[in-house]
Amino acid sequence: MKKSMLLGGLTLTATLLLAGCGKSNDVLVVGTNAAFPPFEYVGGQSGDEIKGFDIELAKQIAKDAGKTLKVENMKFDSLIVALNSGKIDFIASGMTITPERQASVNFSEPYYEATQVLLVNKDNDTIHTLDDIKDKHFAVQLGSTADMMSKKYTQNVTAFNTGFEAIMELKNGKVDLVLFDSEPAANYLAKNPDLKLIKLDFPPEFYGFAVSKQQPELLNSINHTLKKLKESGQYQALVSAHIK
Repeated sequence: MKKSMLLGGLTLTATLLLAGCGKSNDVLVVGTNAAFPPFEYVGGQSGDEIKGFDIELAKQIAKDAGKTLKVENMKFDSLIVALNSGKIDFIASGMTITPERQASVNFSEPYYEATQVLLVNKDNDTIHTLDDIKDKHFAVQLGSTADMMSKKYTQNVTAFNTGFEAIMELKNGKVDLVLFDSEPAANYLAKNPDLKLIKLDFPPEFYGFAVSKQQPELLNSINHTLKKLKESGQYQALVSAHIK
C-alpha cells in the first residue's frame, strides 16, 4: 500500500541507528515505499528521513536481531522482486497478506488490520453502495491490494507509483475515485479538505512483514519481536503515536 515526498521519483536510501554502507552480516535491510503515511513517509527536520509506524517496528526488529537497520525506499511494485533477488532482507510497507503474494514470499504474523475505502471529490454524491462504483474510473497505487481489487468492479483503472499521484489525478478531475487503504486515505484527507472519504462493505485486510522463503530464521525473529511488543504494551503505544 504510499510529497514533497515524491523527491523527483528518485530512490532514497535512509540509514537508521548506526548507519552502515552496503549489505553485510551486521546490517538488516528493509524495503519500503515511503509514500504511505502514517506507515512510511519521508519527513523529519532534514526532509529526507524515512519515518512512520512500520519503520518504528522495523527498528525494533533490527535491534532485537543485534543489527543495524538500513531502509531502502523503492517503488511498491518492485519490493517483492528486490526481496527475492536478495537486495533487501524484508519488506515493511503496509503490505496486505494475500494468497498471490504468499506464493512468492512468507509473511509474518499479521500486525495491523485495515480495509479499503474510497476518496472522491467532495461534491460527488453518486456513490453509496458497491454497485455504484461499477464501471467508474479508478485511480490506485501500482501493485497494491486496491490495484488487484479494482478489477472486480471496472476495467477502467489507472495505476500510479504513489497514492499521492492518484489523489492528484482525482483532484484534477481525471478519475472518479481513488481506492486506497483506510489509514493512508484518512491521512491524505486531512490535508485535502476538498475531498471526502466513503466507507463501503469491503472485506478487512491484514498487513504483514514479507520475508524470503529462504529466511525462516529471520521470519521467526520478526514474529518474536512483534509478540514481545504486543505483550509489553509498546505496540499499542506506537499505534497511538502514529495512527490517529
